[in-house]
Amino acid sequence: MKNKLVYLLLTLVIVSCGNDPIKEKKPVVAKEKAIAQPKIERPAFDADSAYLYVKQQVDFGPRFPNNEAHGKCAKFLENKLISFGLNTITQIGEATTFNNKKITIKNIIGEYNPEAKKRILLFAHWDSRPFADQDSKNMTQPILGANDGASGVGILLEVARQLTIEKPEIGVDIIFFDAEDYGQPSGMSNNISETYCLGSQYWAKNLHKKGYTAEYGILLDMVGNSNPYFTQESISMRYAPQIIKKVWNNGKLLGYNKHFVNQKTGFVGTDDHQFVNEIAGIPSIDIIHYERGSGSFHSTWHTHNDNMDVIDKTSLSIVGEVLLYTIYQEK
Repeated sequence: MKNKLVYLLLTLVIVSCGNDPIKEKKPVVAKEKAIAQPKIERPAFDADSAYLYVKQQVDFGPRFPNNEAHGKCAKFLENKLISFGLNTITQIGEATTFNNKKITIKNIIGEYNPEAKKRILLFAHWDSRPFADQDSKNMTQPILGANDGASGVGILLEVARQLTIEKPEIGVDIIFFDAEDYGQPSGMSNNISETYCLGSQYWAKNLHKKGYTAEYGILLDMVGNSNPYFTQESISMRYAPQIIKKVWNNGKLLGYNKHFVNQKTGFVGTDDHQFVNEIAGIPSIDIIHYERGSGSFHSTWHTHNDNMDVIDKTSLSIVGEVLLYTIYQEK
């Protein structure tokens, strides 16, 4: 019995030792697989900071040309760009709205690395809709425009802050266009496109610097709602398909292919990038949310529900990271 017990113990030791090499191989195989799949380093983007910049704009109240909140917010945006060390210009112009109101336009421009010849243009509109024409109540009252306006500006402010930290060699111009959303409500006329985007139309016809140009432009519009879905809209594909490919591929590399989707749509209508393309001649694209259920804009578009409840920090981070990664890849 004693000999049998010794024999069994020796057998267990031998079998156990025979399994050791298999256990040792597992971490080696896993390590080899990890090396074969390089990780894309995410650029630093502070979603809390971007969210705060959105909130600070909304806290002024509705921001449409000629009202008090508009003037205060303009000064806030100027001061933020200056605080980041950007060369800051406020382009002031005059325009007439669809209902014959004379308004003063303020396009706020920040230049990062103004001496660089190779430049990228980033832009968003900073004004908010002066009426809630897509709402079912209080339709003549102005809206806060947290998503439609402030979200893009908030992201670009954080991008500006990060540029001054990372200091890429390329030049970057950030423009906050005014009076994008003072356009004629639908149903009043068939010719409403040029009643929108008054600030970008003015800038494109009166460039802030003689002969100004950029390699390409990227517009942010309605980019702050949860689970964003960015399609390749028709104006972008018509004028700058190569930039769509570049940016959407960067989104995929960063793991955001569920948000930057390979789907072509034609819903966007008139937006600031149209006039940057057609008048200024800078190939530009629009990153804008597409509502799959309705085939239109976000459900809070031009309503009183477009407030801070809509803004999602994760969405701000997704867009901000893709923008910064795109900039940092340029040489």
